[in-house]
Amino acid sequence: MAKGTPATLVLEKAGVAFTLHEYDYDPNSARIGMQAAEALGIEPVRLLKTLMAKAGNDVICVLAPSDREVNLKRLAAAAGAKSAAMLGAAEAERITGYHVGGISPFWQKKRARVFIEQSALEFSRIVCKGGRRGLQ
Repeated sequence: MAKGTPATLVLEKAGVAFTLHEYDYDPNSARIGMQAAEALGIEPVRLLKTLMAKAGNDVICVLAPSDREVNLKRLAAAAGAKSAAMLGAAEAERITGYHVGGISPFWQKKRARVFIEQSALEFSRIVCKGGRRGLQ
C-alpha cells in the first residue's frame, strides 16, 4: 500500500490530526459510497462521497452524503451556471489525480470549487470516503 495520498501527506506535514479507516473496497459496487459506509459501519448520511462535475465551463467538486443523489439543476444554480453534468470517470481521474472510488476533495491536480451538501454541515465530525481508506 502507498505511504499516503497527496491529501494525507499534506495533512501530516501540516500537523493536522486525522484518522484513517481502512475497509475492503469493492470497485464493482453499484454505489461505492454506500458500500464504504456499510463496510465501515458508518451511517451513510455521515460518510461523504466526492463527485466531480462540470457546471457551465467550470469543473467543480461536490461533497454529498453517500445516501443522497445530486440534483444537477440545483447544482448548476448554486454554481451560477445554466446547466451541470457529472464528469466521466476518465476525465475525473485526469483532473483530480485520484482514481474513481478514492477521489479526495483535497489537493487535487487542478483546483476546483467545492460544493458541500447543506445537510453535511449538521455534524461536528464527518467521514470522507477515499478508496481503501476513509479520511475523518
